[in-house]
Order: sequence, then structure tokens, then C-alpha cells
Amino acid sequence: MSAPYNAWRSATSRLILIYGALFAGWGLILVGIIHWESSRYLNGVVDQMLLQRMQYLAATDAQRLPATVDAASRIDPHGIMSVGLFDASGHALAGNIARLPAALTVGDGVHLLEQGMPRPDRPAETTRARAVATRLPDGRLLVLAKDTRTVDGLGAVIRNALLWAISLTVIPGVLGGFLLRRGPARRIRALQQATEPIRRGDLAKRLPVSHRGDELDQLATIVNAMLGEIERLMGEMKSVCDNIAHDLRTPLTGLRARLYRARQQLEARPEAAMVDACMADIDAVLTRFRALLRVSELEDGHRRTCFGAVDLGEVLRQVHDFYAPLAEEQGLRFTLELSALPPFRGDPPLLFEALTNLVANAVKFTPAGGRVALRAAAEAGAVRIEVVDSGPGIPEHEREAVTRRFYRGDNSRCTPGSGLGLSIVSAIARLHDLTLDIGDNGGAGTRIGLYGRLGGDARGEASRPARASVRHAADAGLAAG
Repeated sequence: MSAPYNAWRSATSRLILIYGALFAGWGLILVGIIHWESSRYLNGVVDQMLLQRMQYLAATDAQRLPATVDAASRIDPHGIMSVGLFDASGHALAGNIARLPAALTVGDGVHLLEQGMPRPDRPAETTRARAVATRLPDGRLLVLAKDTRTVDGLGAVIRNALLWAISLTVIPGVLGGFLLRRGPARRIRALQQATEPIRRGDLAKRLPVSHRGDELDQLATIVNAMLGEIERLMGEMKSVCDNIAHDLRTPLTGLRARLYRARQQLEARPEAAMVDACMADIDAVLTRFRALLRVSELEDGHRRTCFGAVDLGEVLRQVHDFYAPLAEEQGLRFTLELSALPPFRGDPPLLFEALTNLVANAVKFTPAGGRVALRAAAEAGAVRIEVVDSGPGIPEHEREAVTRRFYRGDNSRCTPGSGLGLSIVSAIARLHDLTLDIGDNGGAGTRIGLYGRLGGDARGEASRPARASVRHAADAGLAAG
């Protein structure tokens, strides 16, 4: 069965995630560059303003400098400019700076104070500040500082703008991607549904193609062209094989009839045994041809139109009744284990034929004193039918090959048969959407099961296979085994 379509692993989802990650990464880089350039420019303006004001105050008359410093501190209504005059030992003489910051170096340009400038009016203030200090000719120290809250506020604005931009872009992008993903998801599901009949062997089916002409349509067109060519080649090969099998039946049948007449004339003569051997070989060839044509008939799939509600329990009981005498004659214990089985949609004679092939193989290869069991149960909307034996088993490396036409395993090469029995079972299983599973019976023997979902339209009274059809199916199974 095809794996379910996972929308989160689709190409659209991956593209949304990739583009979202690229946008977020590029947005971070872009905002980082804008923030760095803006901060650098504004810090340059602040530094230039501090140096110009420092030059002005340093040129002020020494006697009037304390008053000028006090006046400069008072004309700052927002409290962002700090100015202070200190004596040579660092005691405050004027201004609104409480003490000299330890991180401030005198005469070495403008510095960034991470802990801010200590001021008596804001003792707990830790706003960052840019400051410059100059030693005056009389030994006093003049300090100027300006808070960086303007620069920091601009950075916060830029960061908030980035968050809003990402939110307003990613959220609609995710919603839009979800809506865009629904279309391809529906088309993928349609393609999956269209491949189911193809997977079951109906090569006449084609993948749906829309009017868009996009990548999915191009891929579906390529696959449809490939399916058409495969259907043509398979049809030609099947037609050749069927024609060979059909055309050779007539001369072989005629040859057998002539040998039979010759055999009657050679009664009690030594040549009669040779004629009998030739007739047996012809019968074996005709049996193979009939089985080949049977497999081809089943693989056509036209018989689905005749499907109806089947009483699986009745079919299984008829299989058990049919093979119980043979199993008893060979010294085998043949049991039937049934639970309540709801109606199953299918063809009763075909199901009977498949099960008789499986039981025939189990009876054929199980030694005397062994056990063969026919089981069936339904659970969780599925049906499970198993044929279990205590024979030599099928090696694991041969379990897939045994369903091929004419394949004979190592354990069956010396046993009469055409090697087409499991091919017929496999064809009938595919026709009924059943899975053929071959395993071992706990390490000893073989377990062959048919598994599948119960048909949703199997309603009404279950039909029973006609005795004539059942007998024909049983004869076909015995011949093909």
C-alpha cells in the first residue's frame, strides 16, 4: 500500500520553512547593520557635541567657571546632560555630578560608561552615558556626560520593528503556505488513489492531469506515457503467450487422441507403455497451458464486475469438506478454525479456487502424521485467512519467487505439478485486493495467509458458490498445483 501523504514533508512546507528562515536571518542581519550604523552615527554626533561644549567650558574664565558649570547643569530640563567641576583630589566643586566615575579616564577622549553617570538627583540611575574629562591648567577636573537613552531608544524601536515585521510576515506566510499546500495535497491524494488500481495490475488506468500544466501535471503526463508503453508491451507479450498456449492446445489434443487410438491397438504389446508415457507428458503440457490461460484470465481483472457478497465461512467449510477425505487418507489431521465472518465482496468460485490451491499444497507437502489447519477471523474491519501446515516449509529466500509462473522450489522439484498454483492464488488475491503473505509456522512448516480490508459495499445475503463452479475451481486448482 502507498505511504500516506504527509503534508508537513511536502515541498511547499519545506520552501515555506526555508524562505521563513532566510527572511528571519536576513532581517536580523539587516536590522543589525541598521542598528550599528545608526548607533555609530548618533554616538559620533554626541561625541562631537561633548567635545565642542568641553572646549567652550575649558576656555571660560577660571573665576567664573563654577558659576558657568552650575548654570549649564540647570539649563538641562530633561536631565540628559551632566556637567561637573572637581578639584585636583576629586571633590565636587560645581555641577550635577556626585562623584568621579571610576571607569572614566582623564584626557583620553570620549568614553562609554555602562553604569551611567552618578548624580545626586538620580542616585539609583544606571542609564548608560558617554563622558569626557579634561584636566584644566589650574589642576581642576572638568567632566561632561550625556545619557545614551536616545541612542538606546532608537535601538529598541528598531528591534521592535523587526519583531513586528517578522510577525506580520511569517504569520501570513504560514497561513498562506497552509492554503497553498492544500491544493498540492489534494492532488497528491488523488494521484495516490489513481495508482491503487495500477498497483493491482490494471495498466489501463491513468493518473489525473489538471489544466494547470505545472510540475505535477508534467510528472503525471510522463508517468501516463510510461504506463501506456508498459501496457502495450505487456499486452503484446501476454497476447503472444496466450496465443501460443491456445494454439498449441489444438494440435496437442489431436496428437493425444491419435496416441489414444494407437494405444488401443497396441494393447498387451511392449510399445503400449511408451505410448502411455507420451500421453502422460501431453496431459502435463495441456495442464500447464490451461493454468497459463487461467492466470491470464484472472490478471485481466474483468471479473470484478461480477463481484458480490460472499459468505467466507461457507466457502471455507466447502474447502475443508473437499480436502478432508484426502488429508485423512494421507494420515494428516486437517482442522477448520472459524470465527464470525461478515460478508466479503468477491467471487465465490475464485476464492474457493485460491484456497483449494493453498490447501492442496499444504496436504501435498506435509508428511504423514502432520497437521494442516485452515483458519479465518475478522478484526478491526479486516479479514485474515491462513493455511498452516507442519511440512518442510518454504525457505525465506524463495517466498517471493514461488508466486512467479513455473517456479519450483527446492522442496518441490521432485513433486508433480506445474509451478502455477501460487501464481493463480496471487492473481486471485490481487483481484480481491488481498495481500498474499508467506511465512513460517513458528519455525516448523508453512503459514500462507490472505489479508485484506472488508468491502464497504458487501451488503445483503451472502451468495454461495454453485456446486458446479466449485467443482470446476477445485479441478483447476488440482491441475495447477
